[in-house]
Amino acid sequence: MKIKKVYATEPWKIGIIEEEQDIVIENSNEVIVQNLFSHISAGTEMACISGIESWFTLPNTPGYTAVGKVLEKGEGVTRVDIGDIVYTFGPHTSHFKIDVTDRFHGVCVKVPDGLAPDIAAFTHMGGIAISSLRASNIQLGDIVAVSGLGAIGNLAAQFAQLQGANVIATDINSSRVKIAKLSGIGHAIDTTHTSFSDALKKLTGKEKVDCWIDATGQSAVVEESLNYIETNGEMILLGSPRAEFRTNLTKTLQKIHLLEAIHMKSALEFTFPTHQNDFNKHSIERNSEIIMQLMKKDVLKIKPIYSHKLKPEDASTAYFGLRDNPDEYIGVVFDWSV
Repeated sequence: MKIKKVYATEPWKIGIIEEEQDIVIENSNEVIVQNLFSHISAGTEMACISGIESWFTLPNTPGYTAVGKVLEKGEGVTRVDIGDIVYTFGPHTSHFKIDVTDRFHGVCVKVPDGLAPDIAAFTHMGGIAISSLRASNIQLGDIVAVSGLGAIGNLAAQFAQLQGANVIATDINSSRVKIAKLSGIGHAIDTTHTSFSDALKKLTGKEKVDCWIDATGQSAVVEESLNYIETNGEMILLGSPRAEFRTNLTKTLQKIHLLEAIHMKSALEFTFPTHQNDFNKHSIERNSEIIMQLMKKDVLKIKPIYSHKLKPEDASTAYFGLRDNPDEYIGVVFDWSV
């Protein structure tokens, strides 16, 4: 079988290659999938092809979100059938194989009828975003701030609103603020022009929020945001901190340990089990099913953050666009069906 794949040979040298490869079922838990659409994760994949993720060695094929058609399956696979369109953690390749029992790569969930497969390719961004909701104690009427309005922050803000929170979303990029408003996020502000504290007081009459979700992954943003969280409130780390940051850690720890008693929580997706079982209410696969139903009903708005559908041959354009032109490149999907 001739396989087409996106391939990075060294940092920021990325294109597409074709090679002959035999993909066969080797155990009863495997499925072989023909890719239809794969989505680029603007955070993790940028780090991967920059060469700064220790678990991703170059040369390599990036990608961990793909929607495709099941071509073959092992006898132990019962939740999907041959011919089904499925959402997976597959890479940017035309065909791939996954073991549906694998802890980190084994997601394989049928896409519901009526949901376009390219829209379903955003499910993983939703799955990452919803982990902030699952990790938090957000309740009806809470005031929640979200910093960073890329795809994941945008979706996190939407989820917090669906939970019944009063959301104030922030970014320093005016284009992303506009997209947030198009996504139905009622209060979105550009903090380069508007003071967060002034906007918060004007909108709510309060000076602090019950919960802050950080989707920037910027340590300086997290540190500053702690000043706006109520006693016994929550700081949810949704973005992954990667850059070095120097500060007086004691002042930060005092906000957590002393009378402010702020709860700082990780919202890493894999803090939840991958597969559903009798002992956990939430799992990555259950979240995925819920997210796809919300997308199908257009309750979770995807179109405002869906900026580009490109051929895999345009991989270089896609990655450099996400890096250098974030105003225009928000959500990018590779179309393998053409």
